[in-house]
Amino acid sequence: MVGGSSGIDENELLAAARAVLAGIAGHGAEPREDQLEAARALVVDGRRALVVQATGWGKSAVYWMATKALRDAGAGPTLVVSPLLALMRDQVAAARRAGLRAVTINSSNIDEWAEIQSELAAGSIDVLLTSPERLANFRFAADVLPWLLPSLGLLVIDEAHCISSWGHDFRPDYRRISSLLGQRPDLPVLATTATANERVAADVAEQLGTSTLVLRGTLARDSLHLATTDQLGVLEAFAWVDQHLSELPGSGIVYVATPQRAAQLARFLADEGHDVRAYHGRLDADERLEIETALRNNKVKAVVATSALGMGYDKPDLGFVVHVGSPSSPVDYYQQIGRAGRALDTALVVLIPTPEDQRLWQYFATATIPREEDARAVLALLDEHETGSSIPQLSLETGVSEARLDFLLKVLAVDGAVVRGAGGWISTGQPWTYDSERYDTLLAARGQEADLMRAYAHSTRCLEGVLREALDDPVVDDCGRCSACTGRLPGGLTSAPAQNQVLAARKYLRGADVVLEPRKTWTSGLKRSGRIGPGEMLEPGRALAFAADPGWPDVEPFMFGRDQEAPEWLVQGLVEVLVRWKDQWNPRPTVVVAIPSTTKPLLVGSVATKVADIGRLKLVDAIMLVGEPTQRDLSTKARAAYQEPRIGIFNQDSVNGESVLLVDDRLRTGWTMTIAGVLLREAGAEAVYPLVVHKQPAG
Repeated sequence: MVGGSSGIDENELLAAARAVLAGIAGHGAEPREDQLEAARALVVDGRRALVVQATGWGKSAVYWMATKALRDAGAGPTLVVSPLLALMRDQVAAARRAGLRAVTINSSNIDEWAEIQSELAAGSIDVLLTSPERLANFRFAADVLPWLLPSLGLLVIDEAHCISSWGHDFRPDYRRISSLLGQRPDLPVLATTATANERVAADVAEQLGTSTLVLRGTLARDSLHLATTDQLGVLEAFAWVDQHLSELPGSGIVYVATPQRAAQLARFLADEGHDVRAYHGRLDADERLEIETALRNNKVKAVVATSALGMGYDKPDLGFVVHVGSPSSPVDYYQQIGRAGRALDTALVVLIPTPEDQRLWQYFATATIPREEDARAVLALLDEHETGSSIPQLSLETGVSEARLDFLLKVLAVDGAVVRGAGGWISTGQPWTYDSERYDTLLAARGQEADLMRAYAHSTRCLEGVLREALDDPVVDDCGRCSACTGRLPGGLTSAPAQNQVLAARKYLRGADVVLEPRKTWTSGLKRSGRIGPGEMLEPGRALAFAADPGWPDVEPFMFGRDQEAPEWLVQGLVEVLVRWKDQWNPRPTVVVAIPSTTKPLLVGSVATKVADIGRLKLVDAIMLVGEPTQRDLSTKARAAYQEPRIGIFNQDSVNGESVLLVDDRLRTGWTMTIAGVLLREAGAEAVYPLVVHKQPAG
């Protein structure tokens, strides 16, 4: 338990606080009493503190004040654990303004680690910022933590809701902080967050210790004008943003749920003449920094972003935040809209609920909860592969998506069941137990959060009141500003887009090709192994639609309905795909081959026949299937192993020397198409171009 005086008195703390604020806010700036109260607990009383305050309250100023006072008294450096590189970059700049020298150790500056360690050991660095994932890095854990931890003067856990599995952005590697707390029970610790309800705050405080000071302020932000539109389809939501983006004040962020949606919406808006960029976690660090800087300097109207642009991003004059689709929890939503209006009298916040929200909520509710069958499959494979396995290898052999595997392996690593070495992930051989009771409780809690978000999206009550109640924040009066209080959207915005914008969005989305990238490597357990050679590989293919495609909303329900011949709208859509594709053919297809289907024979047969007729191509039978179709829940590796002996080639002369358009109804893992295509190439086909109606997510 932390406690006892540090030897720093009130006057020394106040002097340090004023020096820090002079650099941040100008000479004469005075700390607020609540900021001093938090800093006092750390540096005068030697306690731990949890600060839950709205974005813009000045939480970072508390740890700069505390760091300055501790360093002036001869204490060691402060370690700040932050979740995002964007946050670290802003914090380094803020520390410099506060008169402190801050550096980061992260995955993008490995070459600088040795020099940073030397400067830390020499005492010339005041603040070290790193990510929770770095705590799991074997090099950092072995080379840095053993000597750094005993020397620390203060530990800061930024975005501390990530410690709690109840939090909206829980990260398994944050659990490693608990072991640090146990190794230094005397270490002052400051945990900060703007997004924690009572349950999350209580969980974090319990992890810090029984004497933890909890400072919780109101979450009300008078500058935010909240609004919700009618529920719109994703297509109509795209059109709404197109119609109103230029009317929104200043520059801002349009949030979407996935990287694919961010890229899709940004391309459409750019095509319509808007100055926008897409931002998500799949971009490299330099590109993310460039986009962050462009938005901060008002060089773009908007950034279309996933939640990767959220915690810690600081742009005080951000004029608006729009959500295309509802986040799955009010905590998550509040964290994102908190980016807006920090230094403005008015900022607009608009939520556009869509019909796909429920499906995405269900996905995100379960994506960060390990499935026992996945964990058992991964552990069994790692037991077989003693030299280590990469995430792509494990995904290929288990059928679990790489995103799910990344999270699952972190959970298993924190539980001690696996470790990451130079050759990949390795099993430790330690027994592992699935905590089903905990995960069932967590799923139920996330279901309740989704219900709260649904209530907000369709509320006729004050939106600020509904949101604050969901965050356990006291509510006194209606805000009088939101669309529920006023009965209208602010600034002349409409609840639904004009028809011409909808047509423009549909035209764009239907013209955006779904490319099917060919597999390049055989999975283990097949007769074939190694890389698929250039003389065997398929060409990049095309699909009419991907998943619940907003440009083709009828495709997914049609594919899961009864088997029937392809309707005219579907055939015409495929023809338009072929027209856009034809300039990239070399050589041009000369024959159409259908993969026989046991579930959709009418659909596949009619697509192949009609495409052949329209394209004046020869329709040939060349592929045969034997046995029953594969089960959907088989792993990717198992599906490939099952399909390999089922697929055969006959009538080889019909494809020898020809270029093949290979038709199927759907593609998920791609193994049926890959195996059939390789067999066609071996039979003498010059090229094989896959064409399917529907591309399904593989995970």
